[in-house]
Amino acid sequence: MAVQLNHTIVHARDNRESAAFFADLLGLEVGTEWGPFVAVELDNGVTLDFATVPETDIAPQHYAFLVSEEEFDAAYEKITARGTEHWADPHGKQPGEINRNDGGKGVYFTDPAGHYMELITVPYGGLPQR
Repeated sequence: MAVQLNHTIVHARDNRESAAFFADLLGLEVGTEWGPFVAVELDNGVTLDFATVPETDIAPQHYAFLVSEEEFDAAYEKITARGTEHWADPHGKQPGEINRNDGGKGVYFTDPAGHYMELITVPYGGLPQR
C-alpha cells in the first residue's frame, strides 16, 4: 500500500466553529462529532479533525489546499464578502490581494483559531497534479 495521509488534528478554540468556517468556505460538509473531534473530509479522503483545546495550547500551523479555479473563485468571493483579512503573500505585505504564482491563483488568510490557511490553484513550481 502507498503511504497516504489519513487525517490530522487541527487545534481550535471551538471545534464546531472552525470546522464550519472551513467547510463552508470550500463547499464541504461538517462530519459528526466523535469524541473531542469534528471532522471535515477532503475530496481525497483525508480528514481535518478539529479539536477544541485551551487557547494557550494553539500553536498556529500552516495548511495549504490545492483547489480548482472554480473552487478558488467561490471561496475568494466568501472571503471578501465576510471581510476576512487576506493577503497575496505569506508575510502579509500585500493585503487584500491574491497572487498569480506559477500561472494560477493563491491567497493566504487565517481561520478562527489563527491558523495560516492558503488556497492555491497550481502546485508550487507549476508542476502538474498527479
